[in-house]
Amino acid sequence: MATVSTYLNFQLQTEEALTWYQSIFNPEAPLSLMRFSDTPMAEQLPENERQGIMHGSLEIIGGHMLLATDMLESMGHKVVVGNNTTLNLTLDSKEEADRIYGLLSVGSTESAAPHDEPWGYWGVCLDKFGVRWMFNVMN
Repeated sequence: MATVSTYLNFQLQTEEALTWYQSIFNPEAPLSLMRFSDTPMAEQLPENERQGIMHGSLEIIGGHMLLATDMLESMGHKVVVGNNTTLNLTLDSKEEADRIYGLLSVGSTESAAPHDEPWGYWGVCLDKFGVRWMFNVMN
């Protein structure tokens, strides 16, 4: 069966981010984390990067998976926060949209609180990790 998932990149914040998202969306879901220290490449990395996350996954809403990795400075990787990544959440109620928005918008740098639009109830925020979330409850 085909699925859609979203892959996120962080600068040694993957575990913190996925744990936070788990607490908001699905506290009972297992959080899968593979560390660089568990791979053959660990010896090639500086000590401060070895506990970083090579691959993480978390089921959030309706079977949608968040996948994530830590970008490594030692490999020339740099996370550039922009507006090119948006996760669209189509939710069942305004109350659920308001609840999740309220949690994700803590520490956000940009936001539009959910409100009525011609197509439904809509809002957006750029969370404290630089990930853009859109909220929709269709009419």
